[in-house]
Amino acid sequence: MKNSVVLVTGGAKGIGKGICDYLSNKNMIVVAVDIDEDAGFELVAANPKIRFKQADVTSESEMAAVIHEIHEQFGRIDGVVNNAAIANPYNTPLEDLDIYDWNKVISVNLTAPMIVTKLCLPMLRTNHGAVVNIASTRAVQSEPNTEAYCASKGGLVSLTHAMATSVGPDVRINCVSPGWIDTTNEELRAIDHSQHPAGRVGNVEDIAAMVFFLLSKESGFVTGQNFVIDGGMTKKMIYAE
Repeated sequence: MKNSVVLVTGGAKGIGKGICDYLSNKNMIVVAVDIDEDAGFELVAANPKIRFKQADVTSESEMAAVIHEIHEQFGRIDGVVNNAAIANPYNTPLEDLDIYDWNKVISVNLTAPMIVTKLCLPMLRTNHGAVVNIASTRAVQSEPNTEAYCASKGGLVSLTHAMATSVGPDVRINCVSPGWIDTTNEELRAIDHSQHPAGRVGNVEDIAAMVFFLLSKESGFVTGQNFVIDGGMTKKMIYAE
């Protein structure tokens, strides 16, 4: 994967930043896109190997301009990581949920991955590239007042296998669903770790390593799949005692 060109949306912070750092350390050419320009500048200052483009992933024209610029500069895109999302899973109670707030979450979390993938397809087809969508374990489990976020992530899991079926065998498309991933490096409680069957809360490297594998040729027989990385929590039966 050395010198492969990978576009990472939502790459300036959190899991996206971890993915960008991980892939660049694997000698991949990483282009991070984020709407937060200040965070993007901080990303590049900390890791000058990463390129940064400020854009709104919900704007087809802005993303088309970014992808055209990548084509002009590098002549190729080998991988796409659709990570950009409105990360707060909570909305107002259902009876008060405003359609604007619903549509905003769906637009960023679900429609944007379709737009970005569509725009990158010509170069991805040429290079037999791969796409990784970042969903969430909330696609399969919920807390109260999380309708918009859960619907967007559940939709993204389904969108993954639909697109994989449409664009194979030239392009592979897979999905990663993180559980609790610590992106703050704040001190966590012992119970936070011990409640996980794996014995700890996840970190961004856990997600980035799977993303790297799914972009690589080693995963050449893997497409249309959703990989849950949650320390085993979605397999744990929990009842109130």
